[in-house]
Amino acid sequence: MCFGRRARCVGYKLLILALLCIVANTLLYFPNGETRFASEHHLSKYVECLHGILGGGFLVLIPAAVFIGLHNDDCCGKSCAMLSSVLAALVGILGSGYCIIISALGLSQGPYCLTRPERNWIYPFTDSSGGYLFEYNKWSACQEPQNIVQWNVTLFSILLVLGGIEFILCFIQIINGILGGLCGLCCSHEETYVC
Repeated sequence: MCFGRRARCVGYKLLILALLCIVANTLLYFPNGETRFASEHHLSKYVECLHGILGGGFLVLIPAAVFIGLHNDDCCGKSCAMLSSVLAALVGILGSGYCIIISALGLSQGPYCLTRPERNWIYPFTDSSGGYLFEYNKWSACQEPQNIVQWNVTLFSILLVLGGIEFILCFIQIINGILGGLCGLCCSHEETYVC
């Protein structure tokens, strides 16, 4: 088995996932394609944490670039590169973990919206601890932005899933990097050893 080839495969998958996280987080800034809510600061505080842009996006692009850049075509070469890929995977785990945590908090608290009875901008679902997700009849409490509950639930859920997949891939690369590094060290001492 070639550890370098596996790392590049993980790198390409992380690249796609990171770009999707950036797009999903960017869409959270523009409910229904409107820019006025962002300019008026009427967005959830968890949207402004940039968890998909920084965490699931740029912090995951770092290990993706490192993994894609690994050029050991034989499984026994470049053990140091494989071991150093473990550090890059740890950066990816931090970024994807941040994306997961903020997405879960955003889903739990619910959107920041203009409500009907109070005619005020509030978090109407804060006390439900995420229970509002299954009580669709209460979603109409948010008047503006229109369909904000569906918008937030969809995009935060997508970011939660993408962050989870990134986390798993980075964890797999930690194991792959350690095995690839150790295998490379063994091969450099024993030429007959088959990885």
